[in-house]
Amino acid sequence: METQQLHRGRLIDHIQLVVSDLKASQDFYEAVMAVLDIPVVHTGDDFFWADELVVSSAESPAALGVLTGRHHLAFQAKDRATVDAFYRAALTHGGRDNGAPGERAYHPGYYAAFVLDPDGNNIEAVYHGEARRSAPSVVIDF
Repeated sequence: METQQLHRGRLIDHIQLVVSDLKASQDFYEAVMAVLDIPVVHTGDDFFWADELVVSSAESPAALGVLTGRHHLAFQAKDRATVDAFYRAALTHGGRDNGAPGERAYHPGYYAAFVLDPDGNNIEAVYHGEARRSAPSVVIDF
């Protein structure tokens, strides 16, 4: 029997992006997710997903033929080196610069990089520094 886990305390359960070029998006997201240690766990002819991110083509039944608009997604990174690697991988795999890695003024220790994915979504990797680490979420197996 497969165990599913419900993670209480997270704001978002899942996000779906409907993209114009699934192959370009899959190349981009597989590269940046690999750097972030987030596996792409399932793929199909018209979708793929990684953790709670689902990316599909407009032809996917769940998309209803409509592309999603521009979004900002921020992924947590384990350290500054991972943010740097995310940025390099994104630019190598179809992403465009939207803010090189560096400290941001949001709070002390906020280190992030921003790229635009192939559909123009603003994708960020952020490391909050040691001082901002939060307690782990509660995990409930069912």
